[in-house]
Amino acid sequence: MRLTRRASILATLATPALAQTYPERAIRLIIPYSAGGVADTIARTIQPKMAEHLGQSLVVENRTGASGAIAAAALAQSAPDGHTFMLEGATFATLPLVSRSLPVDYETAFTPVAQVTSQPYYLAVHQNFPAEDFQGFLAAARARPGQITYGTPGHAHIGHFMGELIQLRAGVRLEHIPYRGGADASREVGTGRIDAAIISHSSLIPALQANRARLIAVTSAERRPLTPQTPAISEILPGYDLVSWTGFFAPSGSPPAALARFTQALHHAIQDPATRERLIAGGNDPILSDGPAYAALINRDRAVARDILANAPGLRG
Repeated sequence: MRLTRRASILATLATPALAQTYPERAIRLIIPYSAGGVADTIARTIQPKMAEHLGQSLVVENRTGASGAIAAAALAQSAPDGHTFMLEGATFATLPLVSRSLPVDYETAFTPVAQVTSQPYYLAVHQNFPAEDFQGFLAAARARPGQITYGTPGHAHIGHFMGELIQLRAGVRLEHIPYRGGADASREVGTGRIDAAIISHSSLIPALQANRARLIAVTSAERRPLTPQTPAISEILPGYDLVSWTGFFAPSGSPPAALARFTQALHHAIQDPATRERLIAGGNDPILSDGPAYAALINRDRAVARDILANAPGLRG
């Protein structure tokens, strides 16, 4: 959100007074996905150090459903006083391109506060899926068009876009199954109810540790240090590179000084060695960001998503 010169001056003058009183009470962190998913895990990882810096508790509230739209509506209806935020992923950029019936206008109802992490997603299959690697997965998809199922945290979620891009690049047809969060998709691939899932590494950890699922590819351009044995999709489909991120949003009109103080607390948490280690262990790259840089990232990913959407009928409707 661009401030006028007068508003900028007023915000600057108000900063010292607000810094002494903000936050006045506990801060709500609205999470659009189920407990155990990537956004929920990240929020609970940074929560203690942010609370330490702010001197107030941060209360995580999971508001699942509609690929994040239910949480977005809850944020839009909250008072713009710096006490309610939403931690969302790249679906914030993709969902409005697909759904024409959203309860709020994503481009005007929210202020991007700061990016928190960047992370690729992984293609994982059920332990007994009859393919050893990504090439075998594509071969199975070609042999059984439209019958191989994969789960993501929701329709028009960034994971859904990743799956559609695989189909476009490889010339295969898969069946998309949307869930309320990555943890739900992970559980379902672990039980074998679906063949595969395209979700975060942190969401997959329970299924991987139980030897009920295995990684066969990562969506980033290159292999990841956390999983060096897992090939990048680009090794089979040259040029494939699509990653997700998480970041905070506030209702439009929230005090700039409060957002700045909140961002300071976020940076305090991200720079804490133990917190950074936990984020990285979950497959996340911690990012020090601010509002303008975060807004630029969102605009860039919207452009990428538009290109995919133009050629992916599975995303429409």
